[in-house]
Amino acid sequence: MVIHAGTLLDGRGHVSHNVNIVVQNGKIVRVGPSEKSSGLPTYDLGRLAVMPGWIDLHDHVVWHFGPNGRLEDKSEAPAQGALAEAANSYATLMAGFTTIQSVGSPEDKDLRAAINGGALPGPRLLTSLEPIEDSKLTPEQIREIVRKRKAEGADLIKIFASKSIRQGGGRTLTDEQLQAACGEAQAQGLRTLVHAYGPAVRAAANSGCTEVEHGTFATQEDLDAMAAHGTYFDPQVGLVIHNYLDNKPKFIGIGSYTEEGFAKMQEVLPVIAEMFKHALATKNLKIVFGTDAVAGAHGRNAEEFIYRVQGGQDAMDAMVAAQSRAAESLRLGDEIGSIAPGMQADIIALDGDPLHDITAVRRVVFVMKGGKVYRNDAASPGPR
Repeated sequence: MVIHAGTLLDGRGHVSHNVNIVVQNGKIVRVGPSEKSSGLPTYDLGRLAVMPGWIDLHDHVVWHFGPNGRLEDKSEAPAQGALAEAANSYATLMAGFTTIQSVGSPEDKDLRAAINGGALPGPRLLTSLEPIEDSKLTPEQIREIVRKRKAEGADLIKIFASKSIRQGGGRTLTDEQLQAACGEAQAQGLRTLVHAYGPAVRAAANSGCTEVEHGTFATQEDLDAMAAHGTYFDPQVGLVIHNYLDNKPKFIGIGSYTEEGFAKMQEVLPVIAEMFKHALATKNLKIVFGTDAVAGAHGRNAEEFIYRVQGGQDAMDAMVAAQSRAAESLRLGDEIGSIAPGMQADIIALDGDPLHDITAVRRVVFVMKGGKVYRNDAASPGPR
């Protein structure tokens, strides 16, 4: 299979033009200049911007609104819930995300199996299963949970080191608890992802945790600690909170989704924007891409790119954060996140160049995952 790219972003920060990508058995075998003598390509994407499929490092793909239009619907049958989860997965893939990391739901395991087995179209899915969040657990109990999650098939461990932002974001786990969780995970060959605000950010970095999420209220010292320890940082700049605010009637009254909680989310938006500016200016800080997509956001994950670029991030760096750098954080840098020989053929195309118009991320017209085409709205097919 030969894909002709008019403009190619390779996922590592480089741009080339008039390139052919040769795909065989689900992998990229050759990337090079297009030659007229080579005949018509299988897919002519000459007028499009071609790049590796995006990676969302923080997703909640099973979250959905029930038949009553609310986050929780006790009348929903299991089959209805499963169909909604499958629909979220499909919408995410069609939006250009060929890999996601879903963190916090045991239901992810069955969805992962269905996608891997080819029964459902969806992104490559990694999951933490249930998170660690009980602040009363002893360090040894935490280590035991980590071992249990590995036995259950988790790809990583998710840890709540802070309360929800709706509850003020206060710290919940001690240094000893964080060290137990991240240390045991490392011993078991698992990565860790930590929900952290303020002081919990530095504590997670000092504890050797792999990745920090959110980071609201982080000081420059907290950001510097992540940079010094090589901790990946995934700030959610806009999509998740705006999605909550836009869908307030569907969440309000459930758990911490109170009027006060929504007010806190509204108030924290400028705080996040200011923190993000400092993060971008922090030397050697490895910023990666995640959305915290919950119900209402699936298929709109790419909106986070727009918020980040509007917040000061270079458009190319925003792409790399969701491609090779995200793959590196997953320890899959030699498999996904780049367009190069030997990589999985996860390839998408946009109708527009995101380096000049970031809203082009809304116009995904071609999606290939593992060499299989799932979307082809605008490509000109040649002889097959």
